Amino acid sequence: MNADLDPQTAPATEAPPVLLREDVDGIALLTLNRPEARNALSVALMTALEEALAAIRADRSVRVVVIRGAGPAFCAGHDLREMRAHPERAFYEALFAQCSRLMLAITRLPQPVIAAVHGVATAAGCQLVATCDLAIAGRAARFATPGVNIGLFCSTPMVALSRAVPRKATMEMLLTGRLIPAEEAHRIGLVNRVVADEALMEAVMEEARHIAAKSPLTLAIGKEAFYRQAEMPLEAAYAYTAEVMTRNMLARDAEEGIDAFLEKRPPRWQGC
Repeated sequence: MNADLDPQTAPATEAPPVLLREDVDGIALLTLNRPEARNALSVALMTALEEALAAIRADRSVRVVVIRGAGPAFCAGHDLREMRAHPERAFYEALFAQCSRLMLAITRLPQPVIAAVHGVATAAGCQLVATCDLAIAGRAARFATPGVNIGLFCSTPMVALSRAVPRKATMEMLLTGRLIPAEEAHRIGLVNRVVADEALMEAVMEEARHIAAKSPLTLAIGKEAFYRQAEMPLEAAYAYTAEVMTRNMLARDAEEGIDAFLEKRPPRWQGC
């Protein structure tokens, strides 16, 4: 037998990467690439996302990040098969700690992050949507925190969901586990906008390019301040944001932006 055709000597087919990255016009598109598993957040996929976000954080050419899913779904949450294959406390502790680090990395990333949601976004997938700074959904998208249906309350997804959605709407999702349609997700504030399914990426890229045209320094300052002040008492939040505004006003991009406005010309951002 020809050795090139012998299955015992032929090299194994290399598995496709679990995360794809494409950069377009200063926008980093991160595609969850486990379509056969509805892009469930395996340890490998979360690791790849953490590494990609760390690289993007240091990449001044990236102004906006888009997270989307390959195949029929955005993200179905944690990989239940992987979880049942490792029924040890240490594995579960490491898994949920990693997921928490990933969500915090998105929140702390200087660049704005947009979720482009199609199909289902459930459990930790819904958490991912709630964590992103903005979310645009196709009309057929569905959302749920269905852990209660399998005896596992969605406690970590609850953290992001309860900060994006009013309390009673959050509790209804957590207690019932029901799928809600995109229009309902928009009504309660989980997503910013609902568009035709076939127009999803066009709408997401239009929004991303609009944001990418702003000063990257200003976006980074504003995003950090938004999340920090949201956790402060009112008086402390005003004191903190007044200091942030002062620091922002002393930046070159603020001077340039104000001068450009007064001179009726487009600003030339320097990112400093």
